[in-house]
Parts: sequence; structure tokens; C-alpha cells
Amino acid sequence: MKYKISKNQSVARCPLPAARASRGVTVFLVLGFMGVFTIILGTIGSYVLTQATYGRALLAREVALNVAESGLEYYRWFLAHNPSIMVSGTGLVTPYTYAVNDPEGSSVGDAEVSASANTQCGAVQWVDLTSRGVASANPGFPRTLSARYMQPSVAEYSYIVNTNVWAGPDRTIRGLYHSNGGVRMDATHNSDVTSAAATWNCTSSYNCNPAQPNASGVVGGGSNPALWTYPVPTVNFAAISVDFTDLRTKTQTQGGIHYGPASGSVNDRGYHLVFNPSGTVTIYRVTSTTGKPSQSSQYGWGTEYSIINNQTPLGTFTIPSSCALMFFEDRVWVEGTVNGKVTIIAATPDDSGTSPDVYLNNNILYAAYDGTNGLTVVAERSVLIPLVVPDAMEIHGIFIAQSGHYGRDFFTNSSSWPLSQRVGSAYASYVMQTQLTTVGTVVSNGRTGTSWNCSGSYCSGFQTRFDYYDQQLAFSPPPFTPIVSTDYKFALWREQ
Repeated sequence: MKYKISKNQSVARCPLPAARASRGVTVFLVLGFMGVFTIILGTIGSYVLTQATYGRALLAREVALNVAESGLEYYRWFLAHNPSIMVSGTGLVTPYTYAVNDPEGSSVGDAEVSASANTQCGAVQWVDLTSRGVASANPGFPRTLSARYMQPSVAEYSYIVNTNVWAGPDRTIRGLYHSNGGVRMDATHNSDVTSAAATWNCTSSYNCNPAQPNASGVVGGGSNPALWTYPVPTVNFAAISVDFTDLRTKTQTQGGIHYGPASGSVNDRGYHLVFNPSGTVTIYRVTSTTGKPSQSSQYGWGTEYSIINNQTPLGTFTIPSSCALMFFEDRVWVEGTVNGKVTIIAATPDDSGTSPDVYLNNNILYAAYDGTNGLTVVAERSVLIPLVVPDAMEIHGIFIAQSGHYGRDFFTNSSSWPLSQRVGSAYASYVMQTQLTTVGTVVSNGRTGTSWNCSGSYCSGFQTRFDYYDQQLAFSPPPFTPIVSTDYKFALWREQ
């Protein structure tokens, strides 16, 4: 059969192959863009969710930190309202869970506080606290804080002096330097220098030439005048003073080392302590001494009986770890290498007419300098560096002259002085020494001095001196180190 197509009749044509390919590419492009968009949208969504999770975690961590701090503050309140804890440890509760709520009563979190008391001779020295806080909303991010609850001690200072004082240009001082009187500061120093005096009479004895009858509380040519502050509140020496009767009782009843007055005349007797690196101390009874003329910054001319002639060994003893307190009712000579933390006291609580001195007889070192070792020396009168000592001397510790002074008295063998005031040719080489390095703290009721000038020139004592406070002892002093405030505070606050 045949068909005929007229002129006006349209004829359907098949689409060209190219048109079909174009439409396929468009589909693939749309699908591709949709995939890319889906990936980007998923990435953004994932990022938003991650940031939200991270934000919640940060919030939980911050809340946990605040909860942990609340635990510390609560336990501080608890200790303040239970004073027996800070005396003997009686009533210490550990661990203790403290719930922290917001003002509307809903739970913020919980803190678990652990406490341990450091005791010596049955008395609490400080309390260490650890507080672990968690947020109620998200307990998976705990924070832990630790702090030491203690009274600030004299170990936070390099020097505390209860009268006017001069720090000469031959000294380098690191650490707080305070005087309840005026200060002539000519030394190189890197910390605060404070005086309780608004004005004072700075004479030639303190290197003020001409004299300044109304000198500022701190004057001089020291390295950092911007660090000088005056007047400031006085450091209460009554608070620093040690209760000798109480500490003698603790030594006798709690296992410390105690010796009564030595036999013999008052100028020939005492006890000589030599610390050994093994953690022991060898004790000798001094039976005779040699005296040499000396001039004290506090008492004037006299005779210092500090050169040991004869002594009798009493034994070598382990320093008691539970009561590292040594009490001697007589003069004491100290030297050696200290292993552990120990406090030495020389006092006569029952004899008001006698006030023993302590002599730093030789170098005093520590077995290690990591904070585990320390020495506190308390003399009822003076802590003195005697005539016969090393040319370059190094002493570590906290040295307290409760009613006297700290220093090295004036010695001479110069022909400019009367024969009765000379030390003699056998000891002439000890008059002028090269260097003294003190690492720790000096507390002196009277004027200190370890170097002397004659007509403006060095003539006795140590030519160069370095005084550095011991930061580790500031937060972990030997037992019964005197305090500068009766208020307790947090020290060593840190996150674990």
C-alpha cells in the first residue's frame, strides 16, 4: 500500500542524538551539585554539632572548676569554725562531699574535698586540701584543685629587722626586705623594700653623709627605687616571738631532742651540732672556749667566746621525723649538711638572766635543694657568725635572733686599735673574709651587720655578700618556724 503526503501535512522527525546527550549531562550536573551541597551541608552540620559539644564541654569544665573552688572555700570555712583541727588535727573530716546549688536551689555540681594535716610533735603545721569538682549537667569533665592552708611565715622574706638598718653596696638581695625602722638601701635588689617608718634619722653610721634627720623611710642608691614602699604596717615581733616553754614541752613529750644546761662556766659551755648528709646529727658538749674581743652592733665592745677548744662527743642521732625539733638550754654551734627539715632552739625558759646565742660555725648546706630539706635556727638572744669561719662561707636556713641581733661582730688586729681590742696574730687572717652567701631568711630584733667599714673602707667581716630568700621554704618551712600573721591563707593554689 502507498501513502501520499500532502504539502500542508507536517511530518514528525526523530530528535537528533546531540540533544539527547545534552539532557543527560544536565542531569548528571544537577546530581553532582546536589552531592556537593549535601557534603557541604553535612560538614557544616557536623561542625556545628562538634562546636556545640565542645561548647558544652567547655561550660562543664568551667562549672567544674568553680565547683572545685567552692569546695576549697567551704573547707576553709569549716577549718576556721573548727579551730581544734589546726591545733592537733582533731575533727578533720576527709573526704567530704560538698553540694553546690544555685540561688534558685537547683544543683550546679558536687565537690569532693580530701584533707591531710601535716603535724610535728603532735601539732598541726598546715593542712593540704584537694578538691575535685564535677558539673551536674555534664559530669564527664571533672576539675581538681589543690591548696595548702597555712599561716604565712617569716620564710617569705629575705630580711626582717626590727630597727634601723643599712644594706651596703657590696650586697645582692633577692626577696622581700623589711624593717620596722628606717632603711638605707645601697644594695642591688630585685624585690620590694619596705619600711614601717615614714621618716627617720639617717646618720653617718648608716652611710648618710651629711646626716638626714628627716630621711624618707627608705633612702639610698639601691638598684630599684621603684620597689621602695614606706610607711607600711609593722611586722609584729611579738607574733614572731617563739613560746620557748611550749616548744620545750613538745620536744620533751613528743620525741624531739632535748638537752638541759651544759656543765661548766657560762662562757665555756654549750653544744656543738654537726649535721651529716645521712640524716643524722652528731652532738658534742663544749667544755672550753677561747674568747676574743669584739664589737657588737647592739651591745658595743665585749668578748665573744666562740672558738671551741675542747668538746666531748655525746653521740650521733637520727633526726626524729615525727618531731624534728631540737631544744638546747644553752649556747649552740651549728654546721654541716642537713638532710630533712629540722628546727633548732637555744633558750633558757626558766632562767631570765641568761639568753643563749647560736653560732653558725661553718658552712651549712642541704643534702638536696628540691624543697625536702630545711633548717630553722632560733636563738633567745643573737645568731652570730663567729671569728673562725671559712673565707667563702655559705649558709642555708632561717635564722632568728629573738631579742639580740644577727651578724658577724667587728674583729680587728690593726695596730690602730688598742692591744686589748685585737684578736692576735694567730687569728688575724680571719678578720677580713671574702664572701658570705645566705640562702633563706634572717630575722633580727637588733641591727644586723656582717661587714664593717673603718673611715669609709672595708675593714672587718665579709667583703661581698649575697642574700637570697628560699622560695621553697616559704611554702614548706621547718616545724614551728615563726609566723608573721595569725591569719590563715591559701598557699600553693594550683590545678592538678
